[in-house]
Order: sequence, then C-alpha cells, then structure tokens
Amino acid sequence: MLSNEQIEKYQAIYKKYYGKEISREEAYEQGIKFIRLIKLIYKPMTKEEYQILQKRREEINNQ
Repeated sequence: MLSNEQIEKYQAIYKKYYGKEISREEAYEQGIKFIRLIKLIYKPMTKEEYQILQKRREEINNQ
C-alpha cells in the first residue's frame, strides 16, 4: 500500500521532528494507521453540501 519512496519520506519526517530513526517496518505500520484514520474521518463534501454551507455563511455574515 505504501511505496518505498513514501516510507523513506516518512522516516525522514519522523527523524526531523522527533530526532529519532525508526525502522522501515515501524514507518510502514504508522503510515498505514495514518491512512486508515484519514479514511475514517475524511468525507468529501458534495456540491449541494458546499452550497448549503455557503448560504449559512452568508446568512451569518448578514446578521
């Protein structure tokens, strides 16, 4: 699911922010967990939902 390049980039980012190296296996596992989390919480907005949101914002700004 994750390419070698993606795993290596994640390892580099992890090292930069936490000052510690992690194994390829650990980087892969954390990357997969992150992808699962995003899939669970991210839901694209439909055009209709966007239009409703814009209308609500306009109503709030006009009050």
